[in-house]
Amino acid sequence: MVIKVFLASSSGSTAIKKKQQDVVAFLEALKVDYTELDIACNEQNRMWMRQNVPEEKKPPNGIPLPPQIFNEESYCGDYDTFFDAKEDNLVYAFLGLPPPPGSKEAQEEEEEEQAEEEAE
Repeated sequence: MVIKVFLASSSGSTAIKKKQQDVVAFLEALKVDYTELDIACNEQNRMWMRQNVPEEKKPPNGIPLPPQIFNEESYCGDYDTFFDAKEDNLVYAFLGLPPPPGSKEAQEEEEEEQAEEEAE
């Protein structure tokens, strides 16, 4: 599984640049395998991203802004949903990846499973 991060290499918006840097830096810190796809220099990447962001996730003008994150063909979310997942320690679930052993996310999953077993 490859995580795809759609970015704009030549964005005039400092807010978009910061969001893109935040996503990439966090994925690198977690050692998550990902690919950057530039929508500024590659029309195919831009069209693929726009067509594959679900309608209900598109902004009112219909044009999603980078960064947009996918796991292969599956849409994960935009910066705001990534940020929420990061704050909730659910980045691996957000990305559709199994959490590595020993991570906080893996420990929380184990605790939930134990609680479910005890409830039965």
